[in-house]
Amino acid sequence: MKMMPLSLIKRTFSIWAGLLVLSASLFSMNAQAQLTIEINESFENALPIAIAPLNWKGTDAQAPEDISAVIRENLRRSGKFNPISPTRMPTVSNNTSEIDFNQWRKLDVDNLLVGQVTDQGNGRYQIDMRFMDVLRKSQVIGKRWDNIPKKQLRQIAHIMSDLIYQELTGIRGAFNTQIAYVTMKTEGKKRSYTLEVADADGYNPQPILRSPFPIMSPAWSPDSKKLAYVSFEKGRSNIIVQSLDGKYREVLAEFKGINGAPAFSPDGKKLAMTLSKDGSADIYVMDLATRELTRMTRHFSIETEAAWAADSRSLFFNSDRRGQPQIFQVFLATGEVKRITFEGRYNGNPEVSPDGRYIAMVHSAGGFHIALQDLMTGEFNVLTRSFLDESPTFSPNGEMILYAMNQGGRGKLAVVSLDGTTSQTLSVKNGQVREPAWGPYLQR
Repeated sequence: MKMMPLSLIKRTFSIWAGLLVLSASLFSMNAQAQLTIEINESFENALPIAIAPLNWKGTDAQAPEDISAVIRENLRRSGKFNPISPTRMPTVSNNTSEIDFNQWRKLDVDNLLVGQVTDQGNGRYQIDMRFMDVLRKSQVIGKRWDNIPKKQLRQIAHIMSDLIYQELTGIRGAFNTQIAYVTMKTEGKKRSYTLEVADADGYNPQPILRSPFPIMSPAWSPDSKKLAYVSFEKGRSNIIVQSLDGKYREVLAEFKGINGAPAFSPDGKKLAMTLSKDGSADIYVMDLATRELTRMTRHFSIETEAAWAADSRSLFFNSDRRGQPQIFQVFLATGEVKRITFEGRYNGNPEVSPDGRYIAMVHSAGGFHIALQDLMTGEFNVLTRSFLDESPTFSPNGEMILYAMNQGGRGKLAVVSLDGTTSQTLSVKNGQVREPAWGPYLQR
């Protein structure tokens, strides 16, 4: 039997939704199976850079976290940088006045990170960062973080990575962000599903929901503190919004028929969704303050997978109103609908880039791949070729696309740049991972 992408299954899940009985439960925030990253290939002409081991000042033999290693791997995974091995580095001092810049120039690096981690006692640490321009022999970034607990040292490493990325590219980094995804494990004849949230590099996974039946369509709120998703707690599909800390959880849609594909508006005040309560599966928008519903489409075809335009004035969605699934746009003020995609016989699961210029989608062409359409120029490019790809989601800086893929019969996550260069694959050791959603910039 030919395998179908999950996006096709989502389009028809009303057929079997009534058969599912879910016993879902929130549970304690214990670490789950950590995502393992495989770096497949990097961009050509990646910039050499030196991330020197940070000096350690403390009574223990070494710092509790290798911050430099985290930064090196972050920059390497971006595909834009090629950090040199610490074994090639000359002796480096945290004192910038003692740096021999000529030694670093011989290694063909233009930028150098040095710094120090100091044990302040009581499980707290001070981190100093000095980012140097080797050519100008000057400091371009100087930062200090005080009183940082051990559990936040990796986050400081991500923040440092973001600072370096922005300094050298002019684009805000997205290392200090989170991803949500669903893992599936099989034991005997039983399957279990977990909705998890992890750092963007796959570390620090935290479970949000456990279920013996599928969990679908996780979607982030713009404040990065809540997730909307589809579950089957009452024997049919429900849309639930839940805070990451588990203190808030509410069923927002439990109507007769399909309740699916939630998507927060950019301002977090509305939630788009697919409902079939009035007959056909159509796009609706819920005002989260009043719970008032507005029906945006009225068609006998399946209309689903709504994605908000960056300006919140329209929605992109998947419809088979022309016989084969294609992407359309509906304008909230007028209800006008226009077709967006024309390449191929199948385009679905639209996702809009943060700047509103691009739409990523699942495209069928001898398999199911991730494609990108430029809304400004109309240019259409297929980015992936791994046969069964789905669920594209942009990084918050719009530089990368995270998506689900099938490799050797296993569900994994992968990342691709907007020009189609793959830099990494993420998987779990025992199980499969799917349904990714890259979160917005963290707000504290």
